[in-house]
This record gives sequence, structure tokens and C-alpha cells, in this order.
Amino acid sequence: MKHIISALAILSIVFLSTDTNAQTTKKNILFIAIDDMKPILGAYGDDFAISPNIDKLADQGVVFDNNHCQYAVCGPSRASLLSGQRPDQTQILDLKTKIRSKRPNVTTLPQHFKQSGYITYGVGKIYDPRSVDKKLDEKSWTKYIYPPQLKYHEGYKTPEFSYYQKPDNRARIAELRKEAVEKGIEKKKINKYILKRFKPAYEKADVPDDAYIDGAIVNGGIELMKEAKATGKPFFLAVGFKRPHLPFNAPTKYWDMYDESKVPLAAFQQKVVGGYERAYHKSPELGSYQVPGYTYHPVNGVIEMPEEQQRTMIHAYYAATTYVDAQVGKLMAELEKEGLADNTIVILWGDHGWHLGDHSLWNKHSDFEQATRSPMIIFDPSIGKKIVVNSPTEFVDIYPTLCDLVDIEAPQNLAGTSLKPLINGSKDRVKDYAVSEITRGEIIGYSLRTDRYRLTTWVDNDPRYAKKLNSKNIVAEELYDYETDPLETVNLTKDKKYKDVLKKLRADFKDYFNNANQFSGDVVVK
Repeated sequence: MKHIISALAILSIVFLSTDTNAQTTKKNILFIAIDDMKPILGAYGDDFAISPNIDKLADQGVVFDNNHCQYAVCGPSRASLLSGQRPDQTQILDLKTKIRSKRPNVTTLPQHFKQSGYITYGVGKIYDPRSVDKKLDEKSWTKYIYPPQLKYHEGYKTPEFSYYQKPDNRARIAELRKEAVEKGIEKKKINKYILKRFKPAYEKADVPDDAYIDGAIVNGGIELMKEAKATGKPFFLAVGFKRPHLPFNAPTKYWDMYDESKVPLAAFQQKVVGGYERAYHKSPELGSYQVPGYTYHPVNGVIEMPEEQQRTMIHAYYAATTYVDAQVGKLMAELEKEGLADNTIVILWGDHGWHLGDHSLWNKHSDFEQATRSPMIIFDPSIGKKIVVNSPTEFVDIYPTLCDLVDIEAPQNLAGTSLKPLINGSKDRVKDYAVSEITRGEIIGYSLRTDRYRLTTWVDNDPRYAKKLNSKNIVAEELYDYETDPLETVNLTKDKKYKDVLKKLRADFKDYFNNANQFSGDVVVK
């Protein structure tokens, strides 16, 4: 009898121990950020794109097909995503303001995981470096591999300006550096001197993947993954790739995967009929690079670029995207190799969209669909099946979602909504619209994107700090119907057929403004 009791006691201890371990073991997070990547991926229905690794991830995870950034510029978008607050809360609306100068007490996403018992590792571009301290927000990380610590392929030096590796481009940069020194240019101004004279918008070089920066970044990510596993602790590993941000540089083999003669051009390269003039921009980012045939016409605000050059530019963008896709594949292969795939949630996102000639626009910096719509894929190994979500989601939803998926309590001041019900398939929507914004001086365009429509409301007098908002503040509106006009060719605000739609969306806009949680100050619509 005593032996039976002892055996039962031992079994009880084993079961209790196993149950305790199951309750205390947290899933890891692999957090993959991709700079300036719009959803030109097979997983998003692009038949021209070659993206097998991201597509494989999507085949096992949740593809958010109607996902939107909060601000189509790197710094504000990432500040919003990583703080879980909208740009009007972070007050980061440019590429120079530091997050903690405006929100010194903010608890960022990786910081929250760190405080919740995770080790937090990072490499590459996670925050925009201009929005944080020199340690890339030191409070967020247990360890970070910084750019000077990246390991490139043996025999290759760090790319010039982090990007240029082709021998003749390196030689030209060396010539200009020597020229600047001989002219007595101040040391701190030499790089500016060089880039004013030589800054190609793309490069094709017959080099290994890790001769370029994204290959070196994935080397760092793999190193950190192994180190994280060795600690035995749950980890939050952030890996941020630099391409396909300008310049569109990639090894030759990725260029050669595409036939440039078949590269698709933007179908609608004009301005919207009845649109708002300040919705556009001068594509100044691209204008700072050397692009043959590129001309901006200030009279009508239209970009001129020969079709041949457009194809080369778009070809370069696809090649850079496929190059990054290959690096994602290496990360995922390492996750499997280390035996971590079954206990690691993977989230992949691009920080905003990108114009490739549509509306006569290049770059981001707008409230149009091509700038705000951003890829996001989440793989949870406990679900393990493909789900496509067509209802609106947004980047502020990432913070509460990741907390929810690993069962840690989220901060109460987050602006987003957990997407867990979409990931486990219990719901097909958690919100009716996503909100993006963009500034034009003192004017701000707020864009509400539903399943079918977009209403962009342009508001004067900086409503973020106003005590009220009325019709006098609204300077223009744009309405688009993606079922009948997916290319946004006509502003429908004057179309009587859309009277009821416009009325409903205006009411949604007022509801958004009346929600004090969306803003740093009280805003009331009357």
C-alpha cells in the first residue's frame, strides 16, 4: 500500500511539474521589419513578384490584406507602431523628433516585453534611428548588434554609405572623397559633398548576399537567435531589413530573376479628377537620387520619367524585394534548425507602402492606398493554418496583439485592438476602419479606410491640439470606392450616389475625433 501511495505521489509531482512548465513557458517572438516594402508579394496576389519565403510564411499564417500604417513615413510609422500610439499621441510627424523627447515615459513594445521577463535582442532597422538615441532606444533592448558590428562576407568591406558595393561605384565615391579633401571641405561635410554629386538610385552587383547590408543583418539575426536559445529564456528578437528602401540595390542574381521587358507599369499615372492638390508631393526622396530622365514639373506638379526608366526602377524595386525575401528565408530556416519554430510567433511587416508611378508619385508620403496599405503577416504555431483577413487592421494593433498572443498584460493606454480573434478565426473583424494621416505644413489629412471606401479629410489649424473641430477646420475631402475605382481616379465627394456613404463616413470621422484616447489633448467635434 505504501508503495502504491509513493508511486501516486511521484506521478502527482511529475504532472504538477509538467503543468507548471506549460503555464510558465512563453512563446518567443520573431519580429521582422522590412523598410519601404509595399505588398507586392505572391501572398498578396502579385503574380509578377518572386517571394517564395514570405509566401511560405503566409501559407501557414494570417495575411492581413487590408492593413494600413498610421503615417506613410518611416520615422512616424515606426514610432507609432512601437509605442502602440497614434502619431497624434507620439507627436512624431517628421524624421528628426526623438520619441522620448515628446513621450519620455512611454513604454515601447520591446521594452514592455523586456519588463515582462523576455530577453530583447535587435539588429538592423527597427526604430528609425533619427527618432531615438544612439543606442536605438537603449531602454528597449537587452542586446543590440549595431551597424559597425555587422559581419560582411569575407573579403568585402562595409558598403559605401551602407549601400554601394559595386567596384566602379566604390571607385567613384573614393575619387569624390579625395577631391573633397583636396578642396579643403570640412570633414563633417564630405559625405554631403559626395552624395550631391553621386547617388545612384539602384545598383546591381555580382556579389554574395552578405556583401550587402541585409545579408549582414541576417547574419546578426542568426547569431542572436542562437544566443537567445542558449539562455533558455523567452525572447523577443527584432530583425529589421533595409531594402527595398532606396537605393534599390541587390545582388545580380535577384535582378536576373525578372524580365525587365515584362515589368508592369502603374496603370494610372495622372492626378485624381476633382482631387485635392495638396494630397500630392514632389517625390523629393527620389529626386535626391540620380535617376536618368527624371523631371518634376512644378507648374502642374507632375513627374516625368521615360517608360524605359520606369521599368528599370520598378525592376530594381522587385529585385530588392526578392533579395530581402531570401534573407527572410534564411531566418526561418534557422528557426527550424534551432528547434524553435514550434514555440515562436513570427510577425513580418513593411512600415508603409510605396508609390511606383501611380498618381504621378514615387516614394511614400501620402494618404493614397499605395502609400498607406502595408503588408503584415502573423504566424502563430498554435494555429498553423492560412487565414486571409480582409477587414481593416492597422499597425497600432500589433502591440496589444503580441501581448495577447503570449498572455502578458498589455499597457492600458494603447490605441490599437488585439487581432487575436482574427488570428484564431473566432471573428472576421475587430474594427470598421483603419486611420492614417499625413501632414502638409499646418494642414493634416486624416484618412479612414473601411472594407470598401476611403474618406480623407484635410483639416487646417492643427486639430490635434484644438478644443473643437467644426466645418471651418475642414479644407477638403476625398472619397474613393475601391470596388468601382481601385486606382483612385475620381474623387466621389460630389457624386450624389455616394451621399449616404459620405454621411456615414463623416460620422465615423467625428467618432474618431471624439475618442480622447486617440489624441494627446481633448478634441471635441461639434
